[in-house]
Amino acid sequence: MAATKDPAGPTHVIVLAGGLSHERDVSLRSGRRVAQALREAGHAVTESDVNAQLLDVIAGMDDPIVFPVLHGGAGEDGALREVLDVLGVEYVGSPGRASHVAFDKAVASPLIAAAGHATPRQAALPQDMFRELGARALVDALAAGIGFPMMVKPAMSGSSLGCTRVDNAAALPAAIVTAFGYGDVAIVEEFIEGRELAVSVVDLGRGPEALPAVEIQPLSGSYDYAARYTAGETRFIAPADLTPDLAARCSELALAAHRILGLRDISRTDLIIRGGVPYFLEVNVAPGMTETSLVPLAIEAGGLAFGDVCSALVATARARRAAAAPA
Repeated sequence: MAATKDPAGPTHVIVLAGGLSHERDVSLRSGRRVAQALREAGHAVTESDVNAQLLDVIAGMDDPIVFPVLHGGAGEDGALREVLDVLGVEYVGSPGRASHVAFDKAVASPLIAAAGHATPRQAALPQDMFRELGARALVDALAAGIGFPMMVKPAMSGSSLGCTRVDNAAALPAAIVTAFGYGDVAIVEEFIEGRELAVSVVDLGRGPEALPAVEIQPLSGSYDYAARYTAGETRFIAPADLTPDLAARCSELALAAHRILGLRDISRTDLIIRGGVPYFLEVNVAPGMTETSLVPLAIEAGGLAFGDVCSALVATARARRAAAAPA
């Protein structure tokens, strides 16, 4: 797989990073890396946060391409992308509505399951229901319907923030309350024991293609926030040591999730392999781009240069803008 060079040459790119989510610091690190890579590829780059000056920054440029590297919250829920659509500003990544669906685990996972792919058993629990029905009744129902161990996590968050493995009924209420600290809906799902992998999908000008899978082996046994973003805390195997058949099925699952959810340009699907079967966990429309993030590792494993891929994504967005322009 080779990244397609941008035939039109350099573009003015606005790299958006930061925001107000719990993942702000990671976003800033991702944004700096993307911005530097694009500069080295010859693009003019402006780095911007999401603030009151952003629209003026966009208006002051001649047809820029926006490259959002915003994680969590308003960065991945599609809201900002819908604003860019209204403004007629082209950007790298999935459209607003698709981003919102992908970001909401209570919506995305059932859609993937309905298409015939393996997913953990899952229940979505709104905070008001937890409050009205009471913890005791819900704990009994969830224990019977899902069983232990289970994973409790916010419906709309990332970087494993607010996620807790629960091994018994006594620990479940506190785990649910922790998840509510990151949003109004908690996901309670079957905990799948197995090999944890991530498969990235990119469109470098020829349509969506899956990069090599990356296997994740956290030293602590849990791929939490510290394991994700602290160098040396996790062993990454890129490409993952998989049989050709299993590697193909992991790639097919990531491509299917990308297609089913209406995504474009770039996504990363997280999955677990149990008994030779890949299980869909979640998908990210603005995956991390730091030195310890999974997409850059997959890019390297695919024999590509990070800067070439970032530049090709910009070219894909610019080609989409050109195709939509009136004749």
